[in-house]
Amino acid sequence: MTTERNQTLGEFIIDKQEDFMYSSGEFTRLINSLRLAAKVVSHQVNQAGLVDIVGAFGKENVQGEQQQKLDVYANEVFIKTLVNREIVCGIASEEEDDFIAIQGKKGNNENKYVVLMDPLDGSSNIDVNVSVGTIFSIYRRVTPIGTPVTQEDFLQKGANQVAAGYIVYGSSTMLVYTTGNGVNGFTLNPAIGTFYLSHPNMKIKEDGNIYSINEGNYVHFPQGVKDYIKYCQAEEGERPYTSRYIGSLVSDIHRNILKGGIYIYPTSTKAPKGKLRLLYECNPIAYIIEQAGGKASDGYSRIMDIEPTELHQRVPFFCGSKNMVEKAEEFMSQYPAK
Repeated sequence: MTTERNQTLGEFIIDKQEDFMYSSGEFTRLINSLRLAAKVVSHQVNQAGLVDIVGAFGKENVQGEQQQKLDVYANEVFIKTLVNREIVCGIASEEEDDFIAIQGKKGNNENKYVVLMDPLDGSSNIDVNVSVGTIFSIYRRVTPIGTPVTQEDFLQKGANQVAAGYIVYGSSTMLVYTTGNGVNGFTLNPAIGTFYLSHPNMKIKEDGNIYSINEGNYVHFPQGVKDYIKYCQAEEGERPYTSRYIGSLVSDIHRNILKGGIYIYPTSTKAPKGKLRLLYECNPIAYIIEQAGGKASDGYSRIMDIEPTELHQRVPFFCGSKNMVEKAEEFMSQYPAK
């Protein structure tokens, strides 16, 4: 088996099939479809400002957030790519009110997988040329194959994920994913439209010196988070840490994986349950972070052990370098969750 840096994503998938316990042609086609959709969206993101695709779409999504034109475009591209290839039996998207059940040509869908996704995270930053991304999560369905999917197929704990990944559209386009055997990153060569292995076996440092949080909301944060921020700023040992916050989840997470750090989006008086979505953002990122050697929690317990109760459920999110997350949990433990 090889992990050469000039290896293409397609070659890597084939080379590593035996590492995936549910290895099948169906799963390979699924990853390849996500790869194709990523290339289409990447091209459109790079055209922003040259074509009429920046700015607000004029509607709110189910989250009550203003949809951007690129939100709608990316959502349509990923859904159409997956539906047209008939490789999943259901899709749930942050931009859709409910899940989408996909029927096969004969009416009964025999496919085994469901995909949950945030088609374009951080899209409000597109207008100012800041990196954005796509997040995806893959599960095996739990209802009988050949029957219509139900909400039960999507409301699974993050620990049940069979694969997860993100695509970051920045100075280069990168696809990073895991199937439970480490994390690997692939960079798109736009000249020939091919992803090449550029970051094999990605690992996050156990300790870092970057903390990522929107400090503009400081007065609204729980006391445990306020105390941790003060700890990060104190002049002691290797501190003070450096504050780095882009405001695009994928970009902040990607930087912290490469450099070491912690990302926090806690509850607040403005968002009592947190803002990030458990199924579309936190679970897939948590899976990647854990596979890279880091840790992800809600401030008290493991994110991927949370039993989802609704498709668009929000939770607080602490993830990144293991020792940094555990230190933040120490501060949170002094103020038990209500």
